[in-house]
Amino acid sequence: MKEDDRRLVAIRGATTVEEDTSEQIQERTAELLQEIMSRNELAAEDIVSIIFTATADLCSDFPAVAARNLGLSQTPLLCSQEIAVEGSIGNCIRVLMHTYSSRGRGEIRHPYLHEARQLRTDLPE
Repeated sequence: MKEDDRRLVAIRGATTVEEDTSEQIQERTAELLQEIMSRNELAAEDIVSIIFTATADLCSDFPAVAARNLGLSQTPLLCSQEIAVEGSIGNCIRVLMHTYSSRGRGEIRHPYLHEARQLRTDLPE
């Protein structure tokens, strides 16, 4: 891909954990990040920043730890708590990744894994 063909895009994704443990949060977050990168053919140097949110029932670890463990130690990362809306999905980690890509909006793949699939049933797997 030619560097000048790329533009800044945002990629969304989400996953869930079965229980609030550091291991589950790191494992599922890493899986989600790897899926975003794989589906969109991204390298670590393409990523500008990542914002993570977690539902209030997840407090055993920061999702950003998984990104650091994947080698994204030079990428700006931010963790925040998801707004608690009555009846919303629990044990959920959401990601908003800002990255450079030559893909158009319709070509970006936004993965929703595990129980988070129900958040975006309109998207292909």
